[in-house]
Amino acid sequence: MKKNKPLSDLAAYHKKHLAALVREAPFVLRIAEKAKYPVPVLIMKERRELTTEDGDTVGQLQLPTEKSVRKTLVEIGYLAGESQRRCLPILRKILSGVRNDPGIPLELQRYLTQEGLRHRITLPLDEESGTKLGLIFRLHSRIKEMDRVEIIARRVAKFTREEAAYWLSRTTSFSPDANRWALTGLRILLSGQPGDKGIGKMLQGLREKE
Repeated sequence: MKKNKPLSDLAAYHKKHLAALVREAPFVLRIAEKAKYPVPVLIMKERRELTTEDGDTVGQLQLPTEKSVRKTLVEIGYLAGESQRRCLPILRKILSGVRNDPGIPLELQRYLTQEGLRHRITLPLDEESGTKLGLIFRLHSRIKEMDRVEIIARRVAKFTREEAAYWLSRTTSFSPDANRWALTGLRILLSGQPGDKGIGKMLQGLREKE
């Protein structure tokens, strides 16, 4: 009897254990493709509430409206190329902690391996993993030094759920300018200025603590 190939195993596991969870997860991680970027691209999306006005029409009479809330997925960041390669071990560690409601590990880290990244699928994340990945994906943008990208990923991975949620909200919940300023400040707070002499020492210390 032929053994199932790893890709087939992962596809079957996703269909059986993960696909249904995607519909309600507060965050999702897509393994996808994006124009002008190396394949694959990891895309983070957050499920947000949108308030709409609902009303019933009888003939030409518009009845009083009521506000209703629906949820939609909004892209909050992506990771590709060398930045992705440097962060993958850290992302796998974060995803290894994701569990379903009964507390059973979902084994999402298997999809961030060489075999898993060949899939084009969506993974369900909980609040802690989603806010941490969301921050990492947003903060790496505009940083050319890969050591700083890795430092940010390692330090964000050590955040508590509350810390990650707070800082992500500071970069997504305000005006475009305020969000941009928050990202700029947090990049410096976590990884210093470009060319800072302490970057190498900081990264070495973080790696040794693993």
